[in-house]
Amino acid sequence: MTKDMTPDTIKIFLFKSLIGVKKSHRATIRGLGLKKINSCSTLVKTPEILGMINKVRYLIKFY
Repeated sequence: MTKDMTPDTIKIFLFKSLIGVKKSHRATIRGLGLKKINSCSTLVKTPEILGMINKVRYLIKFY
């Protein structure tokens, strides 16, 4: 891609513990590339990623 065609990105931070969280939500967090509290991941904004963020929005912060 050229500089003019850079995709929109979103930065995600895990700010709550995964203790007591459903297994499917834990798997979603792993799918977003997050492991520990305060870990950060930068991803391309796609409908799939936005759906994953919506599922676990109570555990993360995103910009």
